[in-house]
Amino acid sequence: MSETSVTEYIIDMPPSGTYSATFLFAHGAGAGMDHEFMAEIANGLALKGIRVVRFDFPYMVKRREDGKKRPPDRQPKLLLDFQRHIDAFAHEGNLVIGGKSMGGRMASLIVTGVADESPDVANCQDKVKGVACLGFPFHPPGKPENFRGEHLQAVALPTLILQGERDTFGTRSEVEGWHYAPSVEVAFLPDGDHSFKPRKASGHTEPGNRQLAVKMLARFIAACTA
Repeated sequence: MSETSVTEYIIDMPPSGTYSATFLFAHGAGAGMDHEFMAEIANGLALKGIRVVRFDFPYMVKRREDGKKRPPDRQPKLLLDFQRHIDAFAHEGNLVIGGKSMGGRMASLIVTGVADESPDVANCQDKVKGVACLGFPFHPPGKPENFRGEHLQAVALPTLILQGERDTFGTRSEVEGWHYAPSVEVAFLPDGDHSFKPRKASGHTEPGNRQLAVKMLARFIAACTA
């Protein structure tokens, strides 16, 4: 597997140099495209024949430039930036979009009529084949009343949500109690937290859960790009 940095992107290519699909992979709120979670998932997918493209949202680009921590950009700016990256790769074959936590939520929003709230953002549903969310932030930890997944009842594209069973942004019992569009598939990582890390006493391991996540992601990407 080769990792190539092309201007603002990190592109993980399969060892063969050929790929069946591209996964445009957005980071979460607190860490950028080179975070070890992002790298491990990207590397795993590349080994399964999928090209992975990682990018930083604008606030993270600025953080790299001056070293100052910043909160995420507001949703309209995040979505506009995501749209730019989708447009950059949509013509290069089958494209699936997604991300870790906030990045996954932005991916799901951009294909469900976000123009109503962000007039400058086009619905990108016709440019991508599916959406994959790793650790969806259904609500802030400890505040389940602040639900952020209403749009998942309207998404038409195949959508995969991979959630740790103990994720404080949406535990398994909470997630299973909500309603989604028929196109949405939810799968759980055993005893996993927001980054899929289980407790030692569970008998599961963090590498094992991440390998399982890669396996389920690869299967989903293959199914919606077949």
